[in-house]
Amino acid sequence: MLTINKNKSIRRHQQLLVLLMLAGLSAAVSAQDIPRTASGQPDLQGIWSNGTQTPLQRPARLGEQRVMSAEEALTLQQSAQQREQQSFAPSDPNRPPPTDGNTAAAYNTFWLDRGTQVVQIDGEYRTSMIIDPPDGQIPFREGAPEQNLMEHWRDLHGDDAFLGPEMATIGERCLLFYDFRTSNSSAGPPMMPIIYNNNYQIVQTENYVMIMAEMMHDARIIRLHGAHLPPDVHKWMGDSVGRWEGDTLVVTTRNMHPQQSHYGSGPGLEVTERLRMVSAEEIVYSFTMNDPVAYTQPWTAEMVLHARPAGERIYEYACHEGNYALPGILAGKRRQEQDEVAF
Repeated sequence: MLTINKNKSIRRHQQLLVLLMLAGLSAAVSAQDIPRTASGQPDLQGIWSNGTQTPLQRPARLGEQRVMSAEEALTLQQSAQQREQQSFAPSDPNRPPPTDGNTAAAYNTFWLDRGTQVVQIDGEYRTSMIIDPPDGQIPFREGAPEQNLMEHWRDLHGDDAFLGPEMATIGERCLLFYDFRTSNSSAGPPMMPIIYNNNYQIVQTENYVMIMAEMMHDARIIRLHGAHLPPDVHKWMGDSVGRWEGDTLVVTTRNMHPQQSHYGSGPGLEVTERLRMVSAEEIVYSFTMNDPVAYTQPWTAEMVLHARPAGERIYEYACHEGNYALPGILAGKRRQEQDEVAF
């Protein structure tokens, strides 16, 4: 038993040493030339993933502890890898049915892609994506009106949720993926990881940058060196205008569609994103959320986009294919209305 424990300890220290060496290697690589376009700008093109084990908000028990040790990061990553491997085990055909109403339990590991790595930026293993405020929390304004923009949209039009497809949520209509736990779209902005389909394809020209999210195959077109559209022109992923500041692509987005909210934001939300390429394999992606109605101050988060292996591609996400949920919901409402009239 002593020998086994000793061997485990040796392996653990070897893995920790590899992590530290990789951190030093990453810093060295980032100092070298990065891929560039013919005009000299960083070449962001390719397929990238933002899957990670690092949460957006920091666990409250950590307070203002922004960084964890390499050993702590290794432990978290190993645990994530072990859970992933265990979940690949064959299911017990005689297991009882789930009782908690969690329909997501129908997804097995083959479909999930949360990522197993901890966010590492400039040699720091982060305890949260949010770096400002220092406590790693979204600075919600106390007493701010709840930004349920879909309900507001229905109120404006005097219609209920089941009158027609226009009153259904954007997720139900397969317009954008919308996570109601966080009130955010993975297409962004901001572009946040979810439980699967965390891939993005970037295509770049002299005047435009296109970012296509794997989920719902949403394509956001960023105009470079242009001006924003008038405030009354709304787009599903906002009106994005970009510019280069040295080797960093800075994108400012406003004019979100009235049916959208991101982390409790309202119609006045402005998002500033920064894509800083540090090597051919990594882009540091940060964003700042500014909405004085929803937040007491702007807040900023950072994560890493990792290049997918060469040859990988993104396949079409056909949300509506074989999906009869929305027609079924609306048909059920019409039947209910008929029954009410009959009685």
